Amino acid sequence: MSSTTTITHDKLARLVGTATSPVLIDVRIDEDFALDPRLIPGSRRRSHKDVGFWAHELDGKRAVIICQQGKKLSEGTAALLRHNGVPAEVLNGGYEAWTGAGLPAVPVSLLPPPDQKGRTVWVTRARPKIDRIACPWLIRRFIDPDAVFLFVTPAEVEAVADRFNAAPFDIENVFWSHRDELCTFDVMIEEFGLISEPLSRLAAIVRGADTARPDLAPEAPGLLAASLGLSRIFSDDLEQLEAGMTLYDAFYRWCRDATDETHNWPNRKPGA
Repeated sequence: MSSTTTITHDKLARLVGTATSPVLIDVRIDEDFALDPRLIPGSRRRSHKDVGFWAHELDGKRAVIICQQGKKLSEGTAALLRHNGVPAEVLNGGYEAWTGAGLPAVPVSLLPPPDQKGRTVWVTRARPKIDRIACPWLIRRFIDPDAVFLFVTPAEVEAVADRFNAAPFDIENVFWSHRDELCTFDVMIEEFGLISEPLSRLAAIVRGADTARPDLAPEAPGLLAASLGLSRIFSDDLEQLEAGMTLYDAFYRWCRDATDETHNWPNRKPGA
């Protein structure tokens, strides 16, 4: 019988990338982390020694604690969090069970350096439409839930990136940008090791909408229409991003769970 204070890797995998995912805390010691410097998507590193200092970050949230094998470090950290009123579970088998099951892990070498609050900072052109909303959605759901996004005048993106230690994306001549027929969203999925059937399906929709290729996916024109509609509704780029998060949450869940489902309109005549 499984413990109510643990979660299996397959159950956690169903939560990762969704709006209802718990906060994932990686407490592996430096020596273990150095053996495989990657993170379970959406997780952040914290020291088990400092749990009293960062526990307040989890107020009102649910947490899953990850160590190398799901033993003493995660068990103790989760117990201390529960003592502080935070619902906390341990990943059964830890990081080794996750990667042993062939589940994705994000290389930290590709992440921009965190700011003073531990957040990654990204910068792109103002007035986003598709790629510049899709990429922040991917980052917040699979890379860094606390990521900061700066939308600035196109000509100033690289200078802002340099001055504010941010990663520029979706502009020419930077790492996170279009490559041949791939859009920036495709590139991020590939580089971050996040390739999966649902994300690949979503990537085709994004690419079709972003590069005027409606032939790539029947849903691409719908995403384009919704994206352009949002850009007309919101004059503030950050407000548009928040609305876009819900839009991409819905498209992702359709790609993952509902592609075979059809709408059942009642066809029985009244009184039949």
